[in-house]
Amino acid sequence: MTLKIVVDFEDAVAPYEQVRAQISQQARAGTLPVGYKLPTVRGLAADLGLAANTVAKAYRALEADGVIETRGRNGTFVAAAGDAAAREAALAAGEFAERARRLGLTHESALSAVEQALRAAYGK
Repeated sequence: MTLKIVVDFEDAVAPYEQVRAQISQQARAGTLPVGYKLPTVRGLAADLGLAANTVAKAYRALEADGVIETRGRNGTFVAAAGDAAAREAALAAGEFAERARRLGLTHESALSAVEQALRAAYGK
């Protein structure tokens, strides 16, 4: 199993976001198994023709999302992200539901707001 990333420099999506999204998708799909050691920031940047800061930004976002974990000098590895991502999403959903209730939104209005936000986020 190897990491496969393609950066489209013509795409409106920022390169760091392309890197982040592709690693996240591969980790969640199991293409990159838990414990898979990712390339160093500098190594991946060189392979992709990107600045090291671009890859570092993607790695920071992935770590914040619980997709990867850095183990000091030992490197960066794919984490057991499915559970972390599910917990994070459940927490965010609970916070949204509580806020919508406090704002006096009906169930239907709150659900509509979520659906609109998801359509915007996923481009559908």
